[in-house]
Amino acid sequence: MTRSAYDTDLDRNPANYQPLTPLTFLERAAAVFPARTAIVHGPLRRSYAEFYARARRLASALARHGIGKNDTVAAMLSNTPAMLECHYGVPMGGAVLNTLNTRLDAAIIAFSLDHGGAKVLITDREFSKTIRDALALCKVKPLVIDYDDPVYDGPGERLGSVEYEDFIAGGDPDFDWQMPSDEWDAIALNYTSGTTGDPKGVVYHHRGANLLATSNVITGNMGRHPVYLWTLPMFHCNGWCFPWTISIVAGTHVCLRQVRAKAMYDALADHGVTHLCGAPIVMSTLLNAPAEERRDFPQTVSFFTAAAPPPEAVLAGMKQAGFEVTHLYGLTECYGPSVVNDWNDDWNALSPAEQAAKKARQGVRYPALEGLDVLDPETMRPVPRDGQTLGEVMMRGNVVMKGYLSNRKSTEAAFAGGWFHTGDLGVRYPDGYIQLKDRSKDIIISGGENISSIEVEDALYKHPAVQAAAVVARPDEKWGETPCAFVELKPGQTASEADIIAWCRQHLAAFKCPRTIVFAEVPKTSTGKIQKFRLREMARAL
Repeated sequence: MTRSAYDTDLDRNPANYQPLTPLTFLERAAAVFPARTAIVHGPLRRSYAEFYARARRLASALARHGIGKNDTVAAMLSNTPAMLECHYGVPMGGAVLNTLNTRLDAAIIAFSLDHGGAKVLITDREFSKTIRDALALCKVKPLVIDYDDPVYDGPGERLGSVEYEDFIAGGDPDFDWQMPSDEWDAIALNYTSGTTGDPKGVVYHHRGANLLATSNVITGNMGRHPVYLWTLPMFHCNGWCFPWTISIVAGTHVCLRQVRAKAMYDALADHGVTHLCGAPIVMSTLLNAPAEERRDFPQTVSFFTAAAPPPEAVLAGMKQAGFEVTHLYGLTECYGPSVVNDWNDDWNALSPAEQAAKKARQGVRYPALEGLDVLDPETMRPVPRDGQTLGEVMMRGNVVMKGYLSNRKSTEAAFAGGWFHTGDLGVRYPDGYIQLKDRSKDIIISGGENISSIEVEDALYKHPAVQAAAVVARPDEKWGETPCAFVELKPGQTASEADIIAWCRQHLAAFKCPRTIVFAEVPKTSTGKIQKFRLREMARAL
């Protein structure tokens, strides 16, 4: 076969090919805008030159400790400057950042540390109780680095041999960090919520992190020097890749340890926040704030939300309060949001009810997602674009994970047929927009956090008085959804709602515990299978 002229003497070389990575975004921001404020945290103001130097110090200090390519560095941190530095400093040395969900219990944290093989753990003093218990349970013995945030004045203790500032002080601010040898190299490890059994470790690569971060700029119409408020946890899909996104446009990160109405309104008014992300609970917190905590601000603020689409009344309230809401959809396995409800200006002429129906759809693919469709999982063929025929939402492209760490079976199942199977059921409309209709994995999304109904049911079944239990999502104005448990007691046994909830609190992280307990016979099929569709109807009617 004759080679084309386009395939001859036109090979890749260092002059014309470099692996894609988000790490260069910070390098460029520091070179072009060194004095610009990169981070705001309480009274702290840190420039891009300082941000870059501190990330290099962290990379250098880790390297001096023997941390290198494909070593896992775990971080149990709030939305703080240290967490931002970890997103650059850890991969600058070739290591993989594993951001831990600060809301999880010690057993799950211990599993994650062991499964990921953590060699270093950077942990905030606020979470010392959970981490102390996790370290007693896990087999790995990581170097523990305490982060004693000056903004935090609550309880907690130091667990490790060195404090974060002392650790990076031994690093070189001019450290000659290395680009990834391959853009397919791992950059981050994120654990799913454990829908069936143990959590799965989702592995991100440098290429995907670069492309998703860039897509955030495009999708969010972020412009130059945006001011981004950290209401979304950075542990959640690496903060939807926004720690890397903001450096592209040399914006300002406004850190926020806790999502509280007064702190958000102060940031909006004092720092000119232009963008923020969050679950429906963040919108509820803003809209329901007492008058004395509210502040006026002149700018229109872009608010990106995922999970269940906001109700029409919430969207109207947010618009009146000065926010423009955009609905996103994604999963941990696709770096966070990779689908957006891209608004068509023609829809502005529709009635409020018709607009709400349009806004309820999850939308179309991000620029960096090559494929999005609703397929019949049996035939792998697209379902009709009629807005009615159910299929499974599937994705393919460069912002889909490498796979699940040390879990070949789950990886192969997730990628069967050349598509990533989301497990979410939906429809597709004639204009190509998709809409979710059900979650085949029975996941409950409460305050932006995934809760496995199976995990909650397992805890309920361990109660000595419980004969049968089933958990479904109950719509909630504040949280989006909350777990609602239907419980059937054993003959002759008694238990109150308070008893059951207290039991769950002993066995589950607090946010996973049912908010509602209904004592009733659990409906089943003739073969004994629980009819969850009936329970969902009952929960909606409560």
